[in-house]
Amino acid sequence: MKPGNIIFINGTSSSGKTSVLRAFQNLSAELYLEAGLDKFIWMMPERYLERPLWDDVLGKADRAGETGQALVFSMHRAILALANSGRNLVVDHVLVESAWVRDCVNLFTYMPAYLVGIRCPLEILEQRERSRRNRTLGQARLQFPVIHRQIAYDLEVDTSLLSPDECARQILARLQEPPQAFRHLQQML
Repeated sequence: MKPGNIIFINGTSSSGKTSVLRAFQNLSAELYLEAGLDKFIWMMPERYLERPLWDDVLGKADRAGETGQALVFSMHRAILALANSGRNLVVDHVLVESAWVRDCVNLFTYMPAYLVGIRCPLEILEQRERSRRNRTLGQARLQFPVIHRQIAYDLEVDTSLLSPDECARQILARLQEPPQAFRHLQQML
């Protein structure tokens, strides 16, 4: 069976990842399942979404505790299993940990896996964060200096300049060429 495509969308909290993901799903002629960090976080019992347990998941926003580490590594393997069963996936991720980047390189370098960077200026991220009622203030600022650190992308888009549909169209166009980012990262690591 031919593996499905995987599109990792990496960006800070409030960068527009979910909006781009949904626009991509709507514009793509092919079926892409939504996967990603939020989907896996919501699989946990509700008590893990509140402190003090949340601090061991992703409560620090720019690093994870032991529970968060295990969750992300499990998520990567679930994504690999889905892709190996022929499913196309679009994955909302927050690659704040270098161990997560290395894990993705180890698992996805030889898969049809694309890495898309979502950029947005910090001032706009913080404005979006304040206007959203379901975000912890300060996440974007903590993630901003580390989210794109030492990462090569197949494509980068700026959600302060482009609409979600425009970003999705760029991703669709990029899929016409083979992925390169994970192979490049493998050489860097």
